[in-house]
Amino acid sequence: MFAAQTPHVSRRALLAAGLFAAGATPRLSAPALAQGLKPVKLTLPWLANGSTLFTYVAKNQGFFRRRGIDVSISRGFGSVAAAQAVGSGEFDYGFVFAGGTILGAARGLPLVAMSTLGYDATMGILVRADSPVREAKDLEGRKIGIVPTSAEAPYWPAFARKTGIDAAGITMVQMDNRVLEQGLINRQVDAITAIGTSSVPVMLALRQQCRFLPWSKAGVSLYAGQVVTRRETLEKDRELSRAVTDALGEGLAFALKDPEAGIDIFLREVPEIGVTSGGRENARISQALMHYTVLSPEAQTHSLGYTDMAKAAEMVEMVMEFGAPRDARKPDVATLFSNDFAGTVKLTAAEWAQVRQNVASYAAILG
Repeated sequence: MFAAQTPHVSRRALLAAGLFAAGATPRLSAPALAQGLKPVKLTLPWLANGSTLFTYVAKNQGFFRRRGIDVSISRGFGSVAAAQAVGSGEFDYGFVFAGGTILGAARGLPLVAMSTLGYDATMGILVRADSPVREAKDLEGRKIGIVPTSAEAPYWPAFARKTGIDAAGITMVQMDNRVLEQGLINRQVDAITAIGTSSVPVMLALRQQCRFLPWSKAGVSLYAGQVVTRRETLEKDRELSRAVTDALGEGLAFALKDPEAGIDIFLREVPEIGVTSGGRENARISQALMHYTVLSPEAQTHSLGYTDMAKAAEMVEMVMEFGAPRDARKPDVATLFSNDFAGTVKLTAAEWAQVRQNVASYAAILG
């Protein structure tokens, strides 16, 4: 388990170990040039952690290289910023939350989501294990901590409306993301809005048992991570875009089937994480939570990477109502999302059963 248990531990502190390793964009090496590899820059949505370790697995295992690609992976600064970085051409591809992609497209960025590899952004309400809050109505009359700039914050009103909560009696307490979980642990608030894959590892790192009320059960959901590029990049070289998408899917499949090997690879690729107290356990928790989101009808019935267009349309409507500025233009679902490269990477029924077993204890937390 994590050794970090002081009251000053935060999400930022737990993830900061990946800052420098994931932040640099290395120059194309001489061997790569000699082999004629295509240099590709990929941005993550945030710091490197267990939820994105499959990207490093894909690089380490040669899934990019054997497709003629020399990939460099960089940290992100949030999905909105990552979508902007891809849309502006700073990066060739990105792994971006759907909310950031939709918002970027609504602001005029020429983005295409080519593949979905995380099927629930795990927006929701986090409470202590001993909390009397068991369902949405139990939040009435209580204090809820919220980070105004967080990914889930814009969609709290959508959850309140969907569940019929009387929000008038709820006190929303604005908090800094560095102390969000501590505010819950110290009982400054009764609950917090959160991204489960970010906040649950922090709580468990502090040996604080918790429960999570996912908004997706109320129909308030966004895909967690999609492979995104510019439309110009896709049209210029479809086979390169297909190769990048397939390599990432293959990396995720590898990690799903052998999560411990995935962690070993990740710690070799990002050694700063491994030398921090609790780094491996943090990677294990965040990877397992991400794998839980992959247990979806889309991935199991179709393939890794498959996007449900009906769900995507609902996400667009929700982002436009709650997350987009008034002058934004609703993007066309058929233009923004694509299944052209889906169907390549699949798991067997037995492999899905093993994934389900691997994440069972985390599924209980995420509801």
